[in-house]
Amino acid sequence: MQFLPRSEVLTIEELLRVARIFTELGVRKIRVTGGEPLVRKGAADLFMGLGALPGLKTLAVTTNGSQLPSTAQSLKDAGVRSLNISLDSLHPARFRDITRVGDLQVVLRGIDAAVAAGFERIRLNAVVLDGLNRDEVLSLTQFAIEKRIHIAFIEEMPLGQVTVGGKALAYVSSETLLKELGNHYLLEPLASDDIAGPSRDFRISGTQTELGFISPHSHNFCSSCNRLRISAEGRLLMCLGNEESIDLRALLRSGYSDERIKSTIIESLVLKPERHVFDRPEEPQIVRFMNATGG
Repeated sequence: MQFLPRSEVLTIEELLRVARIFTELGVRKIRVTGGEPLVRKGAADLFMGLGALPGLKTLAVTTNGSQLPSTAQSLKDAGVRSLNISLDSLHPARFRDITRVGDLQVVLRGIDAAVAAGFERIRLNAVVLDGLNRDEVLSLTQFAIEKRIHIAFIEEMPLGQVTVGGKALAYVSSETLLKELGNHYLLEPLASDDIAGPSRDFRISGTQTELGFISPHSHNFCSSCNRLRISAEGRLLMCLGNEESIDLRALLRSGYSDERIKSTIIESLVLKPERHVFDRPEEPQIVRFMNATGG
């Protein structure tokens, strides 16, 4: 893995300026993702600054959970309301293979610390691949039920081929998992809310757990998508499945006023595509891996 030079990454001050500009444009939810955002130097200052933004209703974080044993309470105190925690396996050896260096026990302690801190919402995210962790769908779901938190199963985003031992792994469709889980639990569909999220959600009857499916392969959710993504180096991406972007870093470092940056952002929204084309092999493929974009 190759890391960007520090000079190419937005500073904490630049990130906070961009966040303020977007909230002044009407954004009400910000999610900080990675890589792993909690290892960033100055992360505590970032979350304190984001949590203090007027008009921001929801501050959320997606994390691998490795830092949560020591940071969960401080994140809650800074104003983080929602956590997504990546957890693709409950087998220690498999977990290490998937994450390369991860320690499952540390992540499990992090989940417990997050539950104890009392976040409004905690969700596990699991990417299911045939030949890797397909056999853990039920055990991961039961784990979420026992912890009284939520879980989402995600079809692998086709941004660079995923392999283990040189063998390509195949995604498992959400419909396959929905059918399997429906044979074990009574699933009650939940109405979508006004944040236009990509997840199709169900309540597992008799529990406090919601079950979600995020399906970039099998269910195109672009028509309801109101997401924008800012990469670590300041690219404003309109879609994960599209390379169209504008360079916010250049604007920030060229002395542009807030108003001029706002105008550029508004004008750039025309670039947001009607839909992604993951299911069209004849179309140009995105070769940008998720670890170069943010989860």
